[in-house]
Parts: sequence; C-alpha cells; structure tokens
Amino acid sequence: MFGLIGHLTSLEHAQAVAKELGYPEYADQGLDFWCSAPPQIVDEITVTSVTGQTIEGRYVESCFLPEMLANRRIKAATRKILNAMAHAQKHGINITALGGFSSIIFENFKLEQFSQVRNIKLEFERFTTGNTHTAYIICQQVEQASQQIGLDLSKATVAICGATGDIGSAVTRWLDTRTDVKELLLIARNHERLQELQAELGRGKIMALDEALPQADIVVWVASMPKGLEIDFTVLKRPCLLIDGGYPKNLATKIQYPGVHVLNGGIVEHSLDIDWKIMKIVNMDVPARQLFACFAESMLLEFEKLYTNFSWGRNQITVEKMEQIGQASIKHGFRPLLVESLVVN
Repeated sequence: MFGLIGHLTSLEHAQAVAKELGYPEYADQGLDFWCSAPPQIVDEITVTSVTGQTIEGRYVESCFLPEMLANRRIKAATRKILNAMAHAQKHGINITALGGFSSIIFENFKLEQFSQVRNIKLEFERFTTGNTHTAYIICQQVEQASQQIGLDLSKATVAICGATGDIGSAVTRWLDTRTDVKELLLIARNHERLQELQAELGRGKIMALDEALPQADIVVWVASMPKGLEIDFTVLKRPCLLIDGGYPKNLATKIQYPGVHVLNGGIVEHSLDIDWKIMKIVNMDVPARQLFACFAESMLLEFEKLYTNFSWGRNQITVEKMEQIGQASIKHGFRPLLVESLVVN
C-alpha cells in the first residue's frame, strides 16, 4: 500500500474543504485549532496501471497550513509532519510521499533527528519526498512543451529560479547533460551554493531574477516567489514558456498576455481514471487523471515494489535516478501535463 501526505494551501482553503471531507467541526476554526488538529486519513485510493496492475493507497491530511510558517509556528509545523508520518506508518503503509511543504519542512528543520514519535519509531525507508519524479516531469515539460510552442532548445535560454534546491539542481543537471539547451541562467538566494553549482556544471550564468527574465525563453520556477514580488510580463520574450513548479503555485495559469504560456509544473496525467477525491479538492482541472508528480512517485514505487526512500535529502538526485523513475512513469501510464492545458494567446 502507498501513502500520500499532503496539506491544503491556506487556512481559508482548509476551512472550505473541511465540510466537503466530512469534518464540519473544522470548518469555522482558526489557525490555533489547526495547529493542534491531528492528522487524518481522509481518502482511500485505487490506481490501475496501463499494465493492468492495481494498487491501493491512502491520503493522509497533515493539517499543516503555510500560515504556520508565516506566523512562526515552527514547532507546530514540524510536529504536523512528524505526526503525519507516524500516522501513515501506524496504518501499515509501505511507501509514503511527502507532498508540498512536507518534504521542505522535513529537510530544512532536519527532522530525521526526531525519529521517535510517541510510541512509534519512524522507519525513514518508508518515506520519499517524491522530488526525483517531480524533477523528471519538469524536465519533460521543458523538452516537450517548448516544441509545442515552437521553441528550439538548442537556441533557447532557460532560467531556473531556485536552481540550488533539491528539484532545481536536479532539473539543471538534466538540462545540462540530457539536452542541447543553449544557455542556463541560475537564480537562487544563496550565492555560495550558486557558485558551487556553476562550478559543478562548468557552465551557466548566475543572475538576479530581474536581470534573467528578459533574457529567458523558458523560466522554470522551483522556489516560492518572494512575498510582494510580481512579474512584469512586458519584459518577457515572446513566445515565453513559464513552468511553475511551486506549491501553492506562484503564477496564475490564466495570464492573458500575448505569447506568454504558463504551465503548471510537476503535474502528471494518468492514462486511466484514478478512484479518489483529493485532487478535486486541490482544484486539478481533470481530478480523475491529474496529480502532483511527487505523489505519483509513491505510486510508482508501489507498482515496482521498491520500498525505499527513493528521494531523500538535499541535492542527492542524480540524472540516473531520474531516468529510472522516468522509465517506471512511462511504463505505468503517466505523462507530463503539456500544452493542451496552457492558455495560448
């Protein structure tokens, strides 16, 4: 059995969803209540591969909300993730993906040092961040969506915003070694890490965001946009492809600007309907088929009976592991969300 640990995008979103999930007592509660709310299994899932294999899964709502970090409720946030992991393990789930902020919190606050959660000793091999599959899918979106809007990668400049993060560095390595992309622009907050990545690649230009945007044919967002920052779309090239790999998403998918195409990054479509309700709650366009690539990683590991923390730690994703999970993704009927869901102006 596979598991998914997730969270909603805001307090307002959580309150709206609570009634739909059958938790009316949560619907009118404020942040203090959500800080103390326990994790819940709120969805049972059945997925069928194009090979004919069927697997079962569970969705664990962690009750974490991004406002907890914004309001410095760090202990509450970390407790949420650890409790959700313990809840998944207690229910016998073999491999569980940490979705959204779950993996970021785990890594940034070094939660591996807190392996004992009440009477449960966490077995970390039961968990995966899902970042390897997410990075692979974003790279496929770069390669395939660029063709669909008429961009030639061999002549294209790709800016990676969040280049030193786990997903960003993996995307950068793939584009460097598995494509003929002309130029890479590296954007991140930590200049020292940027220099290390540049040295590793032997290429790439380190730039500030406002300097990079007018030069980029493709922009890959794999970091949260700083609060208050807005993109001036008049400075972008046309055509320009913006792939938003954040959660919650940084960019509106219905930007009405000529030649600017915004694609939800890190989203896959399955070839067959999935029996679940959670993707409707997070407002996927086609909730029976579309899902986060990190969630799909735990499904793929269950299909392949690879019960291991396939994605773990910071900057540990190799191109070879991306290829491995990519082959499994194709085998079982997953494909990247592409241009048919873009707004083409």
